[in-house]
Amino acid sequence: MATVSGPSTGKAPGATPTKAAPADLLKKVVGTGALSSAMPSNPNKPAEIGDAAYHPPQGATAKPPSAVVTSSTVTESNASEKVGSGKPPQGVNATIDSLDRVRVDSGDRHLTTNQGVAIADNQNSLKIGLRGPTALEDFILREKITHFDHERIPERVVHARGSAAHGYFECYKALTPLTKAAPFAADGKQTPVFVRFSTVAGERGSTDTARDVRGFAVKFYTDEGNWDLVGNNMPIFFIQDAMKFPDLVHAVKPEPHFAMPQASSAHDTYWDFVSLMPESTHMLLWQMSDRAIPRSYRMMQGFGVHTFRLINAEGEAVFCKFHWTPTAGTHALAWDEAVKISGADPDFHRRDLWEAIEAGAYPEWELGLQVFSEEQAEEFEFDILDPTKIVPEEMVPVIPVGKLVLNRNPDNFFAETEQVAFCTAHIVPGIDFSNDPLLQGRIHSYVDTQITRLGGPNFHEIPINAPIAQIHNNQRDGMHRQAIARGRVSYEPNSLGGGCPFQAGSLKGFTSYPEPVAADKVRGKPEKFADHYSQANLFWKSQSPAEQNHIIKAFRFELTRVQTQAIRERVVSLLANVDSTLAEGVARGLGFPVPPPAPNISPLPAHTYEPSPALSMMSYPARDIKTRRVAILIAPGVDGAMARSIYTTLLDSGAVPRFVGITLGEVPATDAETLHAEISVEAGPSVLYDAVAIPDGAESVATLIKDGQVLEFIKDQYRHCKPIMAMGAAQSLLEKAGITPTLPSGDKDASIVGIDEKKTDTALNAFIKAMTAHKELARETDPPAI
Repeated sequence: MATVSGPSTGKAPGATPTKAAPADLLKKVVGTGALSSAMPSNPNKPAEIGDAAYHPPQGATAKPPSAVVTSSTVTESNASEKVGSGKPPQGVNATIDSLDRVRVDSGDRHLTTNQGVAIADNQNSLKIGLRGPTALEDFILREKITHFDHERIPERVVHARGSAAHGYFECYKALTPLTKAAPFAADGKQTPVFVRFSTVAGERGSTDTARDVRGFAVKFYTDEGNWDLVGNNMPIFFIQDAMKFPDLVHAVKPEPHFAMPQASSAHDTYWDFVSLMPESTHMLLWQMSDRAIPRSYRMMQGFGVHTFRLINAEGEAVFCKFHWTPTAGTHALAWDEAVKISGADPDFHRRDLWEAIEAGAYPEWELGLQVFSEEQAEEFEFDILDPTKIVPEEMVPVIPVGKLVLNRNPDNFFAETEQVAFCTAHIVPGIDFSNDPLLQGRIHSYVDTQITRLGGPNFHEIPINAPIAQIHNNQRDGMHRQAIARGRVSYEPNSLGGGCPFQAGSLKGFTSYPEPVAADKVRGKPEKFADHYSQANLFWKSQSPAEQNHIIKAFRFELTRVQTQAIRERVVSLLANVDSTLAEGVARGLGFPVPPPAPNISPLPAHTYEPSPALSMMSYPARDIKTRRVAILIAPGVDGAMARSIYTTLLDSGAVPRFVGITLGEVPATDAETLHAEISVEAGPSVLYDAVAIPDGAESVATLIKDGQVLEFIKDQYRHCKPIMAMGAAQSLLEKAGITPTLPSGDKDASIVGIDEKKTDTALNAFIKAMTAHKELARETDPPAI
């Protein structure tokens, strides 16, 4: 019955059951001795030496003679509402059950304190007399205020502003020849996921539509543990080594002396840094392209950025890059449009994702893999460990392997979206790292970050982070520990716990790919890392003329906001190594001649690539107009039958039409039926819609044409290249706004509908076709004509 020492020989005193020695306690003490004796040594130690270390065996175990032997206490069978049924689960970690175990609904329940004490009065603090001072003993007030004071946690240094959703990944066909990773183990296998999209540079309260890289992080809750594919909406990055990541982030963040600008790279410190880091050139073109201002999270690609390894059950490895492609097509905002959306609705992307999922229009992406061997990689003219390079799809095609569907919004933004912790170090058997030096740094950085943000090393126990696979290890204690470990053993090897938990061995457990390495310790980069311009040129010449023009305008805008002339010239000197048209266009917009090209340090000749259509967003069109927002402008005297027909047809096509009026309220129509404005032009400006339809009605048009906001609404629709449908008298609105049905080239503008189409059905078909193409970019002029 003592907890210290015991006899070294012979039978322990009290080994025979008596009233003084409870049977369970005796069973535990005697059984513990027998269990420990079953493991006189550690038989696995020889497997740690030499060649045997490549194939670790399963851990040695012994079975306890009874469950009580490995328990923490023989009183575990004493049940209560708090401790449980008295039959604690064995071989199970009950803390990682589904999120239902932590969901709270307060319907038909009274208020309580955090200790469960019912609160009689939640309106008044405890005072000494009705007009007297508040009492220090008011524990209800103190708990409420104290919790409120601590409701915020440190925000992420980068990717602070995010939006997320639950869903699933479905594998098309088993990929067992390539990898033993759980999500790819069987045809049609579904794996739960939680996906977080984010901007990078801005703080938590910044705007959604800033020009920025977007995070695209996917947490796979696999049956073999969590795998986090932590990527971006661009397949490359600014730097080649994690050593430079703090410098990059410090440079792009608000300048420290006056904390401006927020969520913007258009300032001196950012461009000073990247202009001195020519390896950033390729990424700068991506950042200045339309990909940096996506129309929606649902309409942007995602990439794993780095090169990873896939490993099959036989231990054979191949290299892999991950690609997410949206089924809704890849579409972008115009910069002027993005700026105005920031004022009209800074939550534009967050709202768009939430509303689509709530409406059942579940966002979907296809996962594709680029798979290549180590021998192939050695033949590439670039280094696959360089995160500033892509593997062109013409060299290694993307193979579709599954789909990602987001079908459930979070219940609570803080508990899920804010507290979710992604980490590139979270991989499962069948996935492994490459030696990409940026990836290697990220493996450490993310874990370190979450320890600070989420209160300690037990962030994995927060429900949104907990895996669905069982957790069993000897980690103990730490801040905010939730799991209550049963038993006295917290080390391995052990005999007091029957050797449990035991190592899984190479057949079931994670083992790193045994890549042979024989090299000097050195700080530096290989020669292929020094080619900073060949792939930048590939990206530039793979863009459509409209996309190229947008890149020039983006550089022009950003560098115009830079104060220091030397920095502007240094950036253009980098662009001079990429393409002369690009450099001349940017320099002309900044008012100086193109400077001499920046020094090219590469010892290798530049490589010339053929254009790659996959690099243009135009290569991923929409299949339909589902979830497209369409404004239908109405005023008293509108053709009611036509307005309802437009609304119904668009709704049936999957679009989201809205009746937009000058103000809210009833809108009498020509057929004596009343329409109801859903939002006003003031509260729902043009930039929040993908297209506009204006029904016929002389009286309605006469009212609309007098409103400057309406005319500005139509002008913005035109300026942002969006489809416009104007029927009958509504064409006078276009004339008043200075809009013509022809393009600058003189050709017909197919996205302006209603002039030639007299019937509503015919016009709607043309309108829907134009919306499927998203925008008529041939309409653009620089500067804008309207």
